[in-house]
Amino acid sequence: MTKIEFRTHIADKINYTCRWVRKAFANAPESRIVLLSTDRNLLNRLDEALWTFSDSDFLPHAMIGDRQAFRSPVILTPDDRGEMPHYDILVNLSQTIPECYARFERLIELVSTDPTDTSAGRQRYVHYRERGYTLHHEIAK
Repeated sequence: MTKIEFRTHIADKINYTCRWVRKAFANAPESRIVLLSTDRNLLNRLDEALWTFSDSDFLPHAMIGDRQAFRSPVILTPDDRGEMPHYDILVNLSQTIPECYARFERLIELVSTDPTDTSAGRQRYVHYRERGYTLHHEIAK
């Protein structure tokens, strides 16, 4: 069963996501991560930030349609309905329930301080809980 974690009260999803990916690789270098956002603007900003947020870290990644995506440890996608190159960790930055979340070993739900995002996060939390998932929650630092 997919392990589901919520990270809430995030002031800046892009910066938080970059830091989270860096930490994931530090703790488990073999990690394979899919970053999902239905907001193309956010996804493009995240693509840029993963290259530039730190002078000392390299976070290799690719967009889902890129020919090198199958080799990349981090995939960025606006749509989770297609096949993914791996199903280790899904990080959901969108306000909807990912269709394929049950295929992944872990699902990380990132919820910002924006009231609309917070409300959508609560709805997702209830959805998973009603389906019997054990949920873990952390307030972002």
